[in-house]
Amino acid sequence: MRSEHKHLPADTDLPVLMTLIDDLNADADVTGFLVQLPLPEHLQKHVPQIIRQIDPKKDIDGFCAYNLGKMFLSTEFEHLPPATPSGVIALLDHYHIQIEGKDAVVVGHSNTVGKPLSIMLLNRNATVTTCHIYTKNLARHTREADILAVAVGKPGLITADMVKEGAVVVDIGITRTKDGLRGDTDFDALKEKVSAISPVPGGVGPMTVASLLQNCVRAKERQLEAA
Repeated sequence: MRSEHKHLPADTDLPVLMTLIDDLNADADVTGFLVQLPLPEHLQKHVPQIIRQIDPKKDIDGFCAYNLGKMFLSTEFEHLPPATPSGVIALLDHYHIQIEGKDAVVVGHSNTVGKPLSIMLLNRNATVTTCHIYTKNLARHTREADILAVAVGKPGLITADMVKEGAVVVDIGITRTKDGLRGDTDFDALKEKVSAISPVPGGVGPMTVASLLQNCVRAKERQLEAA
């Protein structure tokens, strides 16, 4: 697999970026690509338009409406799912953690992680509760979780008293602090109480990268099939 990093100036305007996306869409030698978010402030309001410009067949981030919509149907249609939720599912699968029939709680409802992860867990027959900044009494929900996934970017949000004994915790949050990278959970306190917990750094982050690579391979396979 070959890769190329196109680093544009921070003051790049929308037409220049859209032209580059069109060029990548048309280049038969490019299997897939992504636009790294977040973008500079003057482009932030155009993010939906920018994502829409990416050819769904090359959308290895899995962010465009077509790929998200397919993901809602069933596991059989998760062809190019969002990379971070896909990495979480792969992590659970690797450690033979059962999803079917479990109570799963996802804290965070972003379009890139929280919402799609909730759907992917639902596709695997978990009973899913999605919590967010407007949720009343967050701990009441998290204490019921067999599987708890947290993706809000608030260091130490989930403490030991908010998680039941033996739960599985997936920490997706990552925040850069003066003490280094931190996740959304109190890892040291939780690891004595839960049956499994992912660290930050070194947990979901590498799985996201692996899922991007997997999406690129899957995109190529589907492009060859179509040809």
